[in-house]
Amino acid sequence: MNVSYVVAKGFRKIFGRPAISKSILGQHTKVDVFSALVESVLGDYSYIGANSTILHTRIGKFCSISNYCAIGGGGHPLNWVSTSPVFNNSKSILNFRITDMPYNPFAETIIGNDVWVGSHCLIRAGVKISDGAVIGMGSVLTHDVGPYEVWAGNPAKLIKKRFTDEEIEKLVKTEWWQWSEEKIQKYSDKFNNISAFLEEVDG
Repeated sequence: MNVSYVVAKGFRKIFGRPAISKSILGQHTKVDVFSALVESVLGDYSYIGANSTILHTRIGKFCSISNYCAIGGGGHPLNWVSTSPVFNNSKSILNFRITDMPYNPFAETIIGNDVWVGSHCLIRAGVKISDGAVIGMGSVLTHDVGPYEVWAGNPAKLIKKRFTDEEIEKLVKTEWWQWSEEKIQKYSDKFNNISAFLEEVDG
């Protein structure tokens, strides 16, 4: 193995520690180097890749958030005379106010369970992504996403559904992500075959 690569990787891990603030992390989670997780929840068995910023977001279990993603964040008042934060009481990089009228810039973003977000995605604050959904790499998502839907593009649009409507309805009802680790282990050999999985669970 290339020694310089190993050294570089070591320095990255030491000096590129993730910034985690006022957040809750579940069991077996991972936030990779140079990522920020602020006032958010990361569910069990979920991870966030490198160089991603997650703000005011509730992430479910078994989620895969890739590298260079920006999810959530602050908004600006579109129906005011000015969108500038110097006119409201929200926190601002400017550290200066002309007036401090009440305004809450943070809408919570919701990401369900078993969601996969590809690299370099931008997801608007306040969006809800349902269980089992996939957001393709490089997407700019501004709309809610239904269960087991695949969205991609700029702006992101529905590309397809991962399974039939009947299969999706049954999968959502199982709520397998809420099972104990022992129960998941019991059915784990069926996770590569949706028909066999649903038949086994329904049976």
